[in-house]
Amino acid sequence: MKLYFKPQHLRRYREIARLLLKFGLAEVVRSSGLDHLLGGEKSRLTRRTMPEPQELAEDLERMGPTFVKLGQALSTRADVVPLRYLDALADLQDKVGPFPYEEVERILTEELCQPVNVAFATFERDSVAAASLGQVHRATLGDGRVVAVKVQRPSIRARLVEDLEVLDELAAMLEAILDVARRYEVRRIVEDFRRALLRELDYIEEARNLVTLGENLAVFKHMLVPKPIESHTTARVLTMDFVEGKKLSMLSAEDRAQLDGGILAEELLNAYVQQICIDGFFHADPHPGNVLCTPDGKLALLDLGMVSRITPATREHLLRLLLAIGEVRGEEAADLAVKIGEPREDFDESRLVREVNELVARQQGANAGQVELGKVVLEIARVAGESGWRMPGEVTLLGKALMNLDQIGRMLAPEFDPYATIRRGAAGWMLRQMRQGVTVSGTFLNVLEVNEFVRHLPARLNKILDRASSNRLELKVRAFDEQRILEGFQKIANRIAQGLVIAAMIIAAALLLGRDPPSGSFTIFGYPGVPVLLFAAAAGGGIALTYDILRHDRRRK
Repeated sequence: MKLYFKPQHLRRYREIARLLLKFGLAEVVRSSGLDHLLGGEKSRLTRRTMPEPQELAEDLERMGPTFVKLGQALSTRADVVPLRYLDALADLQDKVGPFPYEEVERILTEELCQPVNVAFATFERDSVAAASLGQVHRATLGDGRVVAVKVQRPSIRARLVEDLEVLDELAAMLEAILDVARRYEVRRIVEDFRRALLRELDYIEEARNLVTLGENLAVFKHMLVPKPIESHTTARVLTMDFVEGKKLSMLSAEDRAQLDGGILAEELLNAYVQQICIDGFFHADPHPGNVLCTPDGKLALLDLGMVSRITPATREHLLRLLLAIGEVRGEEAADLAVKIGEPREDFDESRLVREVNELVARQQGANAGQVELGKVVLEIARVAGESGWRMPGEVTLLGKALMNLDQIGRMLAPEFDPYATIRRGAAGWMLRQMRQGVTVSGTFLNVLEVNEFVRHLPARLNKILDRASSNRLELKVRAFDEQRILEGFQKIANRIAQGLVIAAMIIAAALLLGRDPPSGSFTIFGYPGVPVLLFAAAAGGGIALTYDILRHDRRRK
């Protein structure tokens, strides 16, 4: 499959071709026509060994924000990406500087329909943080409330859409050439990435995510989610409470000593189990840079552009999976992994069950400092992918979130044991999940169904009894075609009987030939006539049976 190279995409295609060659995919580069864009670089870049994870991360950072986000998204796909690359991809950072204040002022004026000095009492010209999609400024409202204002980069949407077009075409090309690309459904991965990235550009949706998560986590006294300011929020501008604090990755040893790290780590894990297994809505990117420690000892969750939603049935399976891992029940974990996903054509269930069982069993006896709950979940997703089992994206997002929580937990309390927290909270989580399934509306629907059943039951019973009394009751069962099965058995029996008759004729003729014929009896070529006729009949029957068997087999083919 040859790619169509739009002039504005040539630089991007060259970068992709270099990346493919680093992974030894020279045949893909030749088949797609990408080699014509490289000139003399092709032989220099071809290699036999896989690039180091950090080298891949640096290449993606050089390629810009779309590919940084793609790398971050792939860091959640342990079923597709080798585990040694996950950490490097997860640590990808947007190495971009802030854009000019004049652009910030123009965007704010367009979006809020009023000048900056009217919308805000004060607005700091210098940004407090900058990323590939936007940057954050500190400001105050007319009532004195201190807020953080996130402003989207100018023209970033158009740039991302162009890059997504390139990725769409590249994914189609890879699936046309590589079996492994078809197996892991590369086009589906790119489509999921497209939806997630475009949602992240919609700040109105991120504001709704802040409200939802804040309400869900209100019961946790050490957790904080900033509230958005609806009147100052649009698709390209997000205004929310300004949170004072330090990123966990920036905390000094002295800062950590002043915190009750064990309580914070346990409450953070409890909050995420509730998000994933009870609420079905969770912050999918809790890396240390997105978690602030406030001066009053709380943990603030920031950047809710990447969230995930989980269906009730999957929530139950995920909770049971976490409990099975926490209690080192490998067979149950393997069974639950099978229930969560769906099979591909080459699914090897015995391999999946065996490897998941061994993986969970290795956690037996691990001390608190060695526990890596998120890595175990990601390993289960990887084993499932290699065994031909398609796991939903929520499982890998869960594993990645838990892996970040493992890292945060060790920052807060080096001896934090997530398994112990899971065991302590198991009963409460199960009860809450059961209570959540019992709602007023759900109970009302069940009552209506019972009412309908009771109202129609007498009439249905009367119909059954009437038909039974008049001998008109029929029971239809969908099964194999028994007529064809009986015909097959009959053919087998006929062939066996025919073979036995032929064998008997041969044996009888042989016995008769062994006797001296009486003088003047019927002979054929000097041999007794009856045995010769029996041999001829047996030969004819054998030939007819052989012909019938060959004809039938040829017709089936």
